Amino acid sequence: MTDGPREEMLKRLRAYRNRKLFEAAGAALFEAADAVRAEASRSITAGSVSGKNHVPSKPGEAPNNDTGDLRNKIEVSQTRLDKARVTSSAEHSKPLEFGSSKMAARPFMRPARDKIRPQALRLLKQRINRALKVY
Repeated sequence: MTDGPREEMLKRLRAYRNRKLFEAAGAALFEAADAVRAEASRSITAGSVSGKNHVPSKPGEAPNNDTGDLRNKIEVSQTRLDKARVTSSAEHSKPLEFGSSKMAARPFMRPARDKIRPQALRLLKQRINRALKVY
């Protein structure tokens, strides 16, 4: 006897509570967060010149790399199985991202997040669907 639509739906609903599903989603979230980190890092180093010939970026553009401190301090962490974070511990991250009374914003994290979002959603859907197909 084969499972009917009701039994199939119940199997899928039980799978949502399964730890494997959360692990799949967590792995996808971490991978997406790492892609945001990579994109932010890329935007900082793209076309920049450090040292004596360094030229600051224009307002609204990602900051140009000079010492490498900003790029090197962008980190990814997984605080819970269902949550991943991308942060920058460089002191000048916040004024660059949001601007200050002395400087216009030169965002690098939010544009990276926005650029990676469609890719991240596709990845999350793929991993969840793959985990659900086991059931």
